[in-house]
Amino acid sequence: MSGQSLTDRIAAAQHSMTGSAISKAVCKATTHEVSGPKKKHLDYLIHCTNELNVSIPHLADTLLERTASNSWIVVFKALITTHHLMMYGNDRLMQYLASRNTLFNLNNFLDKAALQGYNMSTFIRRYSCYLNEKAMSYRLAAMDFTKMKRGADGVMRTMNTEKLIKTLPIIQNQLDALLDFQPNSNELTNGVINTAFMLLFKDSIRLFAAYNEGIINMLEKYFDMKKNQCKEALEIYKTFLNRMTKLSEFLKVAERVGIDQGDSPDLTQAPSSLLEALEQHLASLEGRKLKDLSTASSFCSLVGGMLSFINTSTEPQQMD
Repeated sequence: MSGQSLTDRIAAAQHSMTGSAISKAVCKATTHEVSGPKKKHLDYLIHCTNELNVSIPHLADTLLERTASNSWIVVFKALITTHHLMMYGNDRLMQYLASRNTLFNLNNFLDKAALQGYNMSTFIRRYSCYLNEKAMSYRLAAMDFTKMKRGADGVMRTMNTEKLIKTLPIIQNQLDALLDFQPNSNELTNGVINTAFMLLFKDSIRLFAAYNEGIINMLEKYFDMKKNQCKEALEIYKTFLNRMTKLSEFLKVAERVGIDQGDSPDLTQAPSSLLEALEQHLASLEGRKLKDLSTASSFCSLVGGMLSFINTSTEPQQMD
């Protein structure tokens, strides 16, 4: 038990005496050791989420109780453990977390015990906001964007126009919260924050894959949309272009700290002519005139070519 604090040992002993295996595992996953939660404890908790006789509310509440600690290490590791279970545990846990009115309330968290506590507290506040948004996305869309079926017959590529326009902003909000973590490579200085960053990196790739496929679907449907739908779709696409820039910056940090970039998407921007073509179509629906177009067929041909560019340049590979 080397590296664990006396408090950790006492808490583990108490849970052993009361027979609470889940509480003991959560305690051991969230010790004061400056390292990520141990795999054996995470694996056990994942197993628990798949057991029908395990109380998911009890498991979730135990994790939430650990975030009441004054120690940045314990709180950060509780968030990491929760995130890990969101990603790899049974959907029952995600469903329960999404059903809660509040999840993490750490906007004012600050560990004043040491300078490192001050620095890490900033990332704890940002990380908790992302996990809150991840749960909210599930609540609003009834799906986990990082786990959905992808490809030509996947969820986002086959979604109808009305649902697509409602769903893409939800993905955008989740991606925004993720990218707001905003670490510099020189701030990834210990095993705790590094573990959190790796989970965020994996989520960013999967989340962008869903986002990108939704954008492709939306652009394919753009010329059959009503005027108001075109307005919303155009704003969604402009936001997408901005998020590509922010995601590129995030992935550069991952590259600097040695994370394998094999699964990263090529974020080469589509030519500006695509945005101009979309704006021109909306203008024509509104009775405005931006630029002369030779024929409708050449216009659609231009957009079709741009869609092919986006599909091949920005789609990430599948991740395990």
